[in-house]
Amino acid sequence: MTATDDLTVTFAALADPTRRAILSRLVDGEATVNQLAEPFALTQQAVSKHLKVLEQAGLVSRTRTGQSRPCRLERDRFDAAADWIDRHRRVWQDRYDRLDEHLTALRGDDQESDT
Repeated sequence: MTATDDLTVTFAALADPTRRAILSRLVDGEATVNQLAEPFALTQQAVSKHLKVLEQAGLVSRTRTGQSRPCRLERDRFDAAADWIDRHRRVWQDRYDRLDEHLTALRGDDQESDT
């Protein structure tokens, strides 16, 4: 996959509020499917499906500890998405700044012509 495809998968996974809530929980540390399912009115199977999407997007991984399979965040994928957002934010901020300067200059010209 290319970086753009990775971002598409990442943002698609982040589009769901339940998946974002699961990720928010994992910020505090590893958790099992049962632990992640507790605050939701969802079955363990439904949470497992959300985790599968997050795993495919590279946002979480699962390890095996005996019978337990705790999930944990994979921060690198978040860094790539945050970098993409930051690059585009800077471009748009620069454009807005230039537009603001242009509008200020236009207002200055209008005020001079009124006198």
